[in-house]
Amino acid sequence: MQSSWWAEFRTTAGFEHFGVMLKNGGVILGGAVVLKFTYADDHCFYYVPEGPVLPCDAGVAGAVFDATLAAIDDRRRTEQQTVSHLRIEPRWQRLPRFVSGFRPVRPFSDVFFEPRNTLCVDLRGSEAAILTQMKPKGRYNIRVAQRHGVSVVQDVSEQGLVDFQRIYEETAARQGMEAKPPDYFQALVSLLSSGHCGSIFFAEHQGTRVAAAVVVYFGRRATYFFGGSLDGRREIMAPYLLHFEIMRAAQALGLEWYDLWGTAPKDEPDHPWHNITVFKRKFGGVALDFVPTLDYVYDAAAYEHFQATEGDSASAQPPLPAAPAAADRIE
Repeated sequence: MQSSWWAEFRTTAGFEHFGVMLKNGGVILGGAVVLKFTYADDHCFYYVPEGPVLPCDAGVAGAVFDATLAAIDDRRRTEQQTVSHLRIEPRWQRLPRFVSGFRPVRPFSDVFFEPRNTLCVDLRGSEAAILTQMKPKGRYNIRVAQRHGVSVVQDVSEQGLVDFQRIYEETAARQGMEAKPPDYFQALVSLLSSGHCGSIFFAEHQGTRVAAAVVVYFGRRATYFFGGSLDGRREIMAPYLLHFEIMRAAQALGLEWYDLWGTAPKDEPDHPWHNITVFKRKFGGVALDFVPTLDYVYDAAAYEHFQATEGDSASAQPPLPAAPAAADRIE
């Protein structure tokens, strides 16, 4: 989500964007792709999903972070609109010492957030090693699907988009979620296909597509982004073989991790993502719990207007002090 193609894709949802890049001797040290969203005629906010991007060296990271924020603030001062706040969602597991003044945002308080808990399956070993790290039930369900003759194919054609939307919408309705419209996936899959950075995978049974997943490739990761399955053939366990074959395909491309993209925090059985998390945890993997979504308020009155317009007025907590531990940078 810190790539230029992602920023271009988000223009379909009304976001503008600009970039901050810090270099030293021609070497990129870090920076941010910053999305801008206008939520009222004269009000907007800045959003940095999965960023800012910082160097691994903790001694340099703080300076790069400060310089990035300063550059974003310089841009803010040139805006014709009032910028209420800056929202960041870095892949940090702990808050660095150099971060202060940001407010943690309560999950689901508005629609502008990405998951802060996930599972990543290590693809660097053999196929047997991938299976070994799964829970026994995960391996068993893969074999069940194989015995039922389930197969997995990729299809980014127009028919593939139609089939994906059908499966995805049925799943969203069953789970009580609002589905994204077809033009969202048309634009996304067009970019994924042209850039060779993703695909749509289908599990098929007796000529019918019964499960589907949109997968994005970037850096060392393949990420399960959207998906679903039909309720009528649950006994064949097609989604388990679907994701195993996605892992095999990602491994063949030289990718090292399969990010299952979004899980419920531990010990939260009432979390909206609890059921899908039970499914994902059967694949094993490394649990990553990132710092919460963070807001830096530029204008208190405008921020209150944002909360009243876009979410819950109780969405943000008091500003965070600097934490005593250094950040862990997760690729």
